[in-house]
Amino acid sequence: MLPVVVVLVILVNVLGGGSADDGSTRAGHAPAEVDGSTPPGRDDLPVLPVEVPPVTPEAEASCPALMGELPLDLVGEPSRRVQSDSPFAYAWGEPPIVLVCGVDRPAGWVPGVSAIQINGVQWFVDTSDPESTVWTTVDRPVYVQVRLPASVDSAPVTVLSTTIGATLPYQEPTPGA
Repeated sequence: MLPVVVVLVILVNVLGGGSADDGSTRAGHAPAEVDGSTPPGRDDLPVLPVEVPPVTPEAEASCPALMGELPLDLVGEPSRRVQSDSPFAYAWGEPPIVLVCGVDRPAGWVPGVSAIQINGVQWFVDTSDPESTVWTTVDRPVYVQVRLPASVDSAPVTVLSTTIGATLPYQEPTPGA
């Protein structure tokens, strides 16, 4: 019995035995800073209506793999519920970052000329709307669109590129497809 007590005493001394309300801290560990506010969670954000194109057979074949792998948090923004006519829409945060799988070919895209590659995925970027930037994949079996508020940089697209590249196979971009 004595060795068990000795081990417990050693563990308490090494790991710290102070309770949260006695003001003690473990060596080298300062108390956490708490500002009293918490970021909004999924349930705190209102349902977001998302306009989507009709679901195509190509979207039915490709999009479920992507949708099943999307992160619950995207660059610190929680996922949020969406209302759409397609199961292939997803959103995060406020202002919202919106992903739609199975969209139409982006207007203005010229294969081989106007694409940016991030983590092995080619994107067409539309900055014509001053309120948002629209990124659309152009080298997958279906087009995937990510709409970002204009104030947000490309970090969400960088994160999503990895998931898109892992779930949707590469397909040579083709004009008019």
